[in-house]
Amino acid sequence: EKAGKWEVPLPKVRGVSEAELFKVIKSGKRRKSGWKRMVTKVTYVGEGFTRKPPKFERFIRPMGLRFKKAHTTHPELKATFCLPIIGVKKNPTSPMYTSLGVITKGTVIEVNVSELGLVTQGGKVVWGKYAQVTNNPENDGCINAVLLV
Repeated sequence: EKAGKWEVPLPKVRGVSEAELFKVIKSGKRRKSGWKRMVTKVTYVGEGFTRKPPKFERFIRPMGLRFKKAHTTHPELKATFCLPIIGVKKNPTSPMYTSLGVITKGTVIEVNVSELGLVTQGGKVVWGKYAQVTNNPENDGCINAVLLV
């Protein structure tokens, strides 16, 4: 129900099965081995991410489904900003999806809000804040999120 100490905008979300998220990739000389999985949903990978060699890569995250920015709405300002994503905090469907960086509806992501100029009581500039994804990114081609204030 609560992600940490925040009241999330979407408390209940539909689960995503592994059959829906992964596509089995046949590999090997005769395309016999079914060990690899291709992620079919939107993902986030960090800035300095480098792929493993293809032989040792179990989960393939396609370049076309990797996102760097999210359209984030500030609930009090009622304004939307295109903010860079810092990381995936929690995917409510599965901890494995969180570690893979899969972004589905209801996922809590961390966004960089330094350009908004938010300041704490002590006068320090706020750098990262959590936001919850409110749309299905694989359908829309963009990530829409609401800041958790």
